[in-house]
Amino acid sequence: MDQQTQTELEAAAFRRLVAHLDERKDVQNIDLMILAGFCRNCLSKWYKASADDQGVEISYEEACEQVYGMPYSEWKKQHQQSATPEQLAAFQATQKPK
Repeated sequence: MDQQTQTELEAAAFRRLVAHLDERKDVQNIDLMILAGFCRNCLSKWYKASADDQGVEISYEEACEQVYGMPYSEWKKQHQQSATPEQLAAFQATQKPK
């Protein structure tokens, strides 16, 4: 496979992942962190890091908007729930001791 095709496939897979997460707003970031070790914020940070690597100027807030489909502050107001004590305990159990 040539590099251009690989890049296009990777970009399409990323867009599909973002669309899937957008359809599943019921899945909270804490749930993703517990089960997968990453969340929408991680994707935003990776997006920004990739932009930085390519010399493309984008703020973290703009990267979040690419992942969340709206400003992160708005998404939090509309969709984010407070983590339960059980979720926090499960998340802590996934953390490696430093």
